[in-house]
Amino acid sequence: MTMPQQRHAAQHAAQYARPGMPAPRPVGRPVSAATMARPVGPAHPAAMPVGRPAVPAPRASVTFLTVAEVASMMRVSKMTVYRLVHAGELSAVRVGRSFRVPERAVQDYLRDAYTDIA
Repeated sequence: MTMPQQRHAAQHAAQYARPGMPAPRPVGRPVSAATMARPVGPAHPAAMPVGRPAVPAPRASVTFLTVAEVASMMRVSKMTVYRLVHAGELSAVRVGRSFRVPERAVQDYLRDAYTDIA
């Protein structure tokens, strides 16, 4: 209800008030000072100790590559990379409908697949 509508409703109620009938209710609910200053539970973030670390320890950085980037690195087609991923020979993470391959997984695959011809 907009401010003019509230004013009109109040005027209308005052004009047609009848004895024995309750007055119109105020909009919203009253807020007391006790409600505003209530204590928080032990699981609430505000109740945590002050000396806790603000940010978790950083994780090792992981670089993800697209299938096209892996294919260009290995100098193979994208279809070959998809075959390696689906066969489980190359680890990958599925993001939506596409795959992301950790750069470390490509390096490990190439290291393990290397054959020495003598």
